[in-house]
Amino acid sequence: MDEEPTKSLWVRIKGSAGAGDIIVGVCYRPPDQGDRADEALYRQIGAASRSQALVLMGDFNHPDICWRGNAAEHKQSRKFLECTDDNFLLQVIEEPTRRGAMLDLVLTNKEGLVGDVKLKGSLGCSDHEMVEFRILRAVRRAHSKLATLDFRRADFGLFRDLLGRIPWGKALEGRGAQDSWLIFKGHLLQAQEQCIPAKRKSSKNTKGPACMDKELLGKVKHKKKAFRGWKKSQVTWEEYRETV
Repeated sequence: MDEEPTKSLWVRIKGSAGAGDIIVGVCYRPPDQGDRADEALYRQIGAASRSQALVLMGDFNHPDICWRGNAAEHKQSRKFLECTDDNFLLQVIEEPTRRGAMLDLVLTNKEGLVGDVKLKGSLGCSDHEMVEFRILRAVRRAHSKLATLDFRRADFGLFRDLLGRIPWGKALEGRGAQDSWLIFKGHLLQAQEQCIPAKRKSSKNTKGPACMDKELLGKVKHKKKAFRGWKKSQVTWEEYRETV
């Protein structure tokens, strides 16, 4: 079967002595793109992610993705999130790029490789924001802006108290499953902001967490694949549990 064509371009920037190459990808994913083209794009992303340094940018047309909560409403958007998770990609855009939606993304597999991200207004008749950023050849450890939640300093007592004050019966009355989830997630994130501080992650010249060697990466991907299979009733719960 022929590979479904995708609207993407990939280039390799040769590194100087002592520095590795950088793979740079530019992609446009049409809003009506089908599953076959999506899968072809995911295979390209997976192959490019095996490089030591990847920067992928473009308009992916997934406005329903909540990058902060790593959640999405539509099936195709959830598949895209699975692709980024499986390949340990970091998404660095934090503001909407078109009419309140975050359509244009910049992804990388190396913390600290992309910096100084700015939105610069629209160009000509375009209704998208221009995104300006720098690819940092020498990864700067001390200036990483990527943050993670610091659960060691979390106030879980206050967290439970804040969620316990919400009249859930009234808040969710007459709501469907999707609306109820969005309401719950909104309150959860608000409580998270108040109770769980963020901390900057230390940059390292490695792809993904330092503890993630090739064997462990393979096991994580196998576990995620088994979980997706269980959700689709392709494997039993017992089979999934054996992989955990």
